[in-house]
Amino acid sequence: MKLSHLKQIVTYLQSFDKISAIYRVTDSTVKIAFDKNYEIYFNMQRSNSSMFSCDSFSRSKVYNAPFDVVLSKRFNRANILGIELLNGDKIIRMKTSIASAYKEETTYLQFEFTGKYTNIIILDEQNIVLEALRHVDLFSSFREVRVGQKLLDVPPAPFVAQDYPLEDVEAFLYENYTKDQLQKLESLKKQKVSFLNKKYKKLQKIFDTLDDEEGLALQAERWQHFGNLVLSHMHKIKPYDMHLELEDYDGFLVKIDLDKSYSTVARMSNALFTKSKKAKQRAINLHIEKDSLASKLKHIELFINTVNEAEDAAKITLLFPKKEQSKKIKTNDSVETFLIEGCKVSLGKNEKGNVEVLKNARAKDIWIHMKEQPSCHVLITTDKQNLPLHIIQSAARLCVDFTTTSKDKYLVDYTPRREVTIQHGANVLYNKYKTIEIDTR
Repeated sequence: MKLSHLKQIVTYLQSFDKISAIYRVTDSTVKIAFDKNYEIYFNMQRSNSSMFSCDSFSRSKVYNAPFDVVLSKRFNRANILGIELLNGDKIIRMKTSIASAYKEETTYLQFEFTGKYTNIIILDEQNIVLEALRHVDLFSSFREVRVGQKLLDVPPAPFVAQDYPLEDVEAFLYENYTKDQLQKLESLKKQKVSFLNKKYKKLQKIFDTLDDEEGLALQAERWQHFGNLVLSHMHKIKPYDMHLELEDYDGFLVKIDLDKSYSTVARMSNALFTKSKKAKQRAINLHIEKDSLASKLKHIELFINTVNEAEDAAKITLLFPKKEQSKKIKTNDSVETFLIEGCKVSLGKNEKGNVEVLKNARAKDIWIHMKEQPSCHVLITTDKQNLPLHIIQSAARLCVDFTTTSKDKYLVDYTPRREVTIQHGANVLYNKYKTIEIDTR
């Protein structure tokens, strides 16, 4: 952040009297609620720090590290004694006090917007470090940030900062959030679409190199024919022969390579029959592999469209949950898994995936499907009697996004899994359902 902006923000912050609540919302972002009704977020990401305000910001998880414990203990419901820009540098220092049963404790909360060493440091009255977002040792910097050690001052900047006046600090903080979210969104979209395109190209390459059914059928006939010829002319084949040349039953000249890895002619002919059988079987089952690959390609196309249409970074984060590394858990490549506020959501990529979703569901799980039209099956794994409607709406939106790219209003049914009766494969009957509308326009 610019020093000029920080100066003006500090002047604005000096109007507040109390820190009502403070806690981390992401690994490097702290939320402070001032005077109960105004919230400011301090994003302390290295080399990309900022301050912003917004109407709502989802907390990624509850943090309980030593830093968070001290942060809560020292600053929740704390009185603000003063806010300043320390030594005229990019360091906001808040002096606070909190009355306990025994005594009143004065603590400093220091936000350092100093590029590589961006940090949040909690200090006592003697400038002794109580805790810090990032601990820094003497191997990394001359200025050690370690619990129990006195914190040295940052050397003054060797230049005079240019002024960048702000018309409205509050509006500036809201604009910061909008800009930051747009940048993150575009960056995330680019990254995730690139990842999906690689998967798509890989599958497309496999699809393009699949054998032709007619070619496999002809190959099966050819191996069968050769096997019969070798078997019927085995008395003519000498142990040292590498080829068999003869006229077949239709009078055509045929040359058959003899595989000398087999000890007898009978085994050579059996090997040809085995090749014929495998080619015939592959020709019969080829459509299954083609259909599976085609459905996976279609799923990735819908996935890419869903990413491109995402309106915020939270939607993309939902689409790409962190996968737990475990060798014991086998993943099914016909089922896509998401996390919505901690709830596992499973989505069938194709008919096989839809069957799998139904098969692994429990009675209380919520089953979701588009009303009166083919769609993917979606399942919310839950033990709750009343699941929040916004979670069901998010899962229903996934059902629509991974079924069609057309923008319209769609009706989506949902019901507990126990109300769904499987007829055949992924075809089901269900009753006692509820319907919600999803508008993708």
